[in-house]
Amino acid sequence: MDIKLFTEMLKDKHYYELKKMKYKYGDNFSEFMENLKELYYISLPLYDFQEENIVYTENYPNFSTKTMKLLFHEQTENFAVKTAENEIISTYAIENIDLSRESVRSILKGFAPKNEQENRILGIKKGFEFISDIKNKISEENLHKLYMMSVGDFLGDDEKLKKGCLYRHDDVFVVSSRVEHQGLDYKKLPAFMKELIAFINTEDEMNDLVKACIIHFYIAFIHPYFDGNGRIARLLHLWFLIQKGYRSALFIPFSSEIEKNRNAYYNAFTLIEENKKISGKTDVTPMIAFFAENVYNKVYSSAAETDILTLYKQFLASGNVTEKEKKLWQFVLSRYGIDEFSTKQLERDFSSAAYATIRNFVLKFEGEGLLTSQKYSNRVKYRIKSE
Repeated sequence: MDIKLFTEMLKDKHYYELKKMKYKYGDNFSEFMENLKELYYISLPLYDFQEENIVYTENYPNFSTKTMKLLFHEQTENFAVKTAENEIISTYAIENIDLSRESVRSILKGFAPKNEQENRILGIKKGFEFISDIKNKISEENLHKLYMMSVGDFLGDDEKLKKGCLYRHDDVFVVSSRVEHQGLDYKKLPAFMKELIAFINTEDEMNDLVKACIIHFYIAFIHPYFDGNGRIARLLHLWFLIQKGYRSALFIPFSSEIEKNRNAYYNAFTLIEENKKISGKTDVTPMIAFFAENVYNKVYSSAAETDILTLYKQFLASGNVTEKEKKLWQFVLSRYGIDEFSTKQLERDFSSAAYATIRNFVLKFEGEGLLTSQKYSNRVKYRIKSE
């Protein structure tokens, strides 16, 4: 095949859409696919429903180095409360389940659940706490614990796992106006999940972010549970990154970015299945591309700049930060993220500092370039400086 044409096809904007590629390039498409399979497909130790190896290519958008830097940044808290609020709301919204933001805030502040919805919110909060603890390694048993605390304990009898079963005991279908997807034959789930856990825990040369995308896809693909597969896929994605040392994974809005691009997210799953009909291979590259373009390369602009954290460390080292101010800064970082807050709001939420202390704190930290302010009529709101 002519190398110029081959490289042109590799760079085509419809590279991930084999149906369009076949139509566009006609007779050249078959030879292109032969070369792609021989030279570009990388086989994974995971299997599709025909027990053929799943594959991917390295022809996807590059991951931002700024995102990598942000993900590696060490954090002093388990997870940011403000980020957790958005993450909980978004992970349900992806599945068209609306939650009350007031209820989410109530649970994150430590209040007892008042109803079934708040019990479910508490479950996801416990899930975040579980995966943020580095001691909780990824295993079948721990995945079952995560599933039960965050999803399984709140399901109806028809959707609950049988006692002693780690996975569903019957077939499952994803249905809209038609059957969109059928999960793996339930009798094969134990073997396939063992392979997945082994893949997760195997040290290899694969890019960690790529591997996280593949793990995410695979849970949704085989559908090991009757319900909550999407939520578990997203939690396991974050859990893997935390286990690999990306401590800031729970401080950036993964599910928020997915929710903003919900159609593209579901289209990536559809595209993988449609491409399989043409290529004969389950190629997960469209899912990797989705995360590179719509999540990984956008989270940096959605989170506070790491330089601000470096600036704070320098300020802390100067000895000019009191213990109360240190606690206030940590609280602002975890509670509000880069969202605005007023001094009255901070006084109410923090609850253990006088208004004068709060006022001195925001003025002092604004003077150091750590906070920025915006005047609204007769009110002033502050936020962590992110630019």
